[in-house]
Amino acid sequence: MDAGLKIENKKEQKRKRIIESAAKLFSQKGYHEVMMEDVARLSSIAKGTVYNYFESKEQLYFSIMKQRMEKLTISLKEKIKDETSSIESLHSFIIHLYMFMMKYQSFFLMYQKESMKAEHELCSELVNLENDLKNILGVIIKTGKSEGLFRNIEESFAVDLILGSIYGATQRGIENNFQDEVMIAERERIFDFVLHGLFSAYEENKMFQLSGKTIVITRTVDQSKESSEVFRQLGANVIIFPTLDIVPPESWDEFDSVVKSSTPVDFIIFTSAHSVKMYIQRCKELNINVNYDSVNVVAVGNKTAAVCERYGIPVHIIPKKFSGLGVVEELTNYDLKKKLIFIPRSAIGREELPEGLEALGAKIKSVPVYNVSLPSEENIKSSLEILNQSKPEIFIFTSPSTFENFLQILKVVNPVKYFDRFKVAAIGPSTRTAIENRHVHVDIMPDEYTIDGLAKAIIEYYK
Repeated sequence: MDAGLKIENKKEQKRKRIIESAAKLFSQKGYHEVMMEDVARLSSIAKGTVYNYFESKEQLYFSIMKQRMEKLTISLKEKIKDETSSIESLHSFIIHLYMFMMKYQSFFLMYQKESMKAEHELCSELVNLENDLKNILGVIIKTGKSEGLFRNIEESFAVDLILGSIYGATQRGIENNFQDEVMIAERERIFDFVLHGLFSAYEENKMFQLSGKTIVITRTVDQSKESSEVFRQLGANVIIFPTLDIVPPESWDEFDSVVKSSTPVDFIIFTSAHSVKMYIQRCKELNINVNYDSVNVVAVGNKTAAVCERYGIPVHIIPKKFSGLGVVEELTNYDLKKKLIFIPRSAIGREELPEGLEALGAKIKSVPVYNVSLPSEENIKSSLEILNQSKPEIFIFTSPSTFENFLQILKVVNPVKYFDRFKVAAIGPSTRTAIENRHVHVDIMPDEYTIDGLAKAIIEYYK
């Protein structure tokens, strides 16, 4: 290592020791009670050396605060930038802020103890950073109001109450010396407490029809977040438990041969949002622009249709029943003899759709555009901890894979015994069959094979 770099590393290590020692002292005592001699003694660094890094106690104090506040606001923005709804943004904000304050407890205690009114240039920067923090939350609330999810509440009032709730919970966690597993359960309780206070349903005097129910949703990470919003709006506590990860197929050869072929395709059937996204991704990689003027596009489900439209794919047919048999039933209204039907889909898709269409005289090109695998340990670590700390009432399974993968992840040897304590909901017949093949009783299945349909079926079940 370069000598100059070694010196810089040593300096940085000393600076960190000074900051950590000072933060501990400032959190335990008032600002005026802490002396630079105390900082030097605790950090085992000469007092004169401390002054080489920080000209005054005031500069040291505000440097600690500024460093942590900058890190907090930057990380909060990073956490919520990819969220697709105000509810998920609120979830990320609350969880990250609470865990950050619990991690940097000395900073939190300093932040709570002192008001930022000193005549110091760093103090004005801190005030600006604090305002940034409030603005992040204010935008989330404003967006939720515009979406009709949150009640018509004054934003600055809501911001102050929410931050107060998080800070109060942090104080409680510090005083009770919460360990990691307790903090994970606690942060979800904070979120549910805040969310239910913001919901527009209260303003309209609507009862939360699933209030008090704890529901486990098993899908991909992205799908679970989207689905959880439906149940949270009904007052349920939701545990997101990813059991699937979407990966490219083992080979694109079959897909490439279809889209590069000069043979015209008469129908394209998209069975899921994933199939649309992977189809578009591969077409972009191949630099192929598909002309849909003479193609009938079928989308199974309104959400699949919405994704098609987002990517500029015109949708001509949405079957009344969102299943393979529903598509076959819908296409009996068309002359399919010798028509070429292209089905980009999962590598483990069921055969009832292509077989049903072949029986109607169609030529089928059913090719994989994605596969499903188990999620990484990192993606399910916190979900496992939350599940183990909670007492769920309902497990929702949205495909045979979500059920089988759940058993594999939790190493469930006896599914009948495991699920005997819970209610089990299946989104459709194929999922129900897969579960019942393991001799597990399915309590709930909707008539409409969607998350919204499942939510209605669960409400009816509890009625």
